[in-house]
Amino acid sequence: MSIKPTVVLVHGAFADASSYAPVVTELLDDGTRVLVPPVPNRSLTGDAAYIASVVRQVEGPVLLVGHSYGGAVITVAGREDNVVGLVYLAAYVPDEGESLGELGGRFPDSPLAGALVYKPFPLEGSDEPGIDVSVDISKFPEIFAADVDPALTRVLAVSQRPLAAAVFGEPAGTAAWKDRPSWGIVASSDKAINPDVERFGYERAQAKVTEVDSSHLVMHAHPNETVKVIREALASVTV
Repeated sequence: MSIKPTVVLVHGAFADASSYAPVVTELLDDGTRVLVPPVPNRSLTGDAAYIASVVRQVEGPVLLVGHSYGGAVITVAGREDNVVGLVYLAAYVPDEGESLGELGGRFPDSPLAGALVYKPFPLEGSDEPGIDVSVDISKFPEIFAADVDPALTRVLAVSQRPLAAAVFGEPAGTAAWKDRPSWGIVASSDKAINPDVERFGYERAQAKVTEVDSSHLVMHAHPNETVKVIREALASVTV
């Protein structure tokens, strides 16, 4: 009997688990087991360790899907023994020892760089605050979700899950794509991550690539294309 993996969907920065809502509905209708854990967005090492702990508690194989910063998270967490594949959605795909800042720095900045807002937050065990990064609410629709329903985008803009600024300089501890099959969607109209950053990471990972004329939030703008790639990956890794 074939064993269909559980799909674990990992959100990125400036979003939360609800960013996968259209994809979750389609996968559940397929009879696919799905988990969408919240990502703390505090540190790459810590976030990956948390997702790895979720993966370890899943009985059977897991297909990891990561959007945006979530791509870096699954790159590290994907070393768990039961991870059988990686799917990247408009995502960062760092190499071992490479930070997001180093990866993105290979290419011209996206418009996101001029739309970020920095605010302090209490950092446990330190007298100095941490710095949270989010997207200017007024610029969020254009930068993050230009082709998503404006009524939904209004909600997403004011419900962002910030990312700790320190994450951008933190090197990835490992790179699971070196020995896991991978798939990637390039959002070719992305204004949050330069699409060439996505293309570079996918090519280096030898991922099977699909290009979609989409904003950064490809799961909402093009859920059918997103689910198609996930289904393709599932069919490939189901044994």
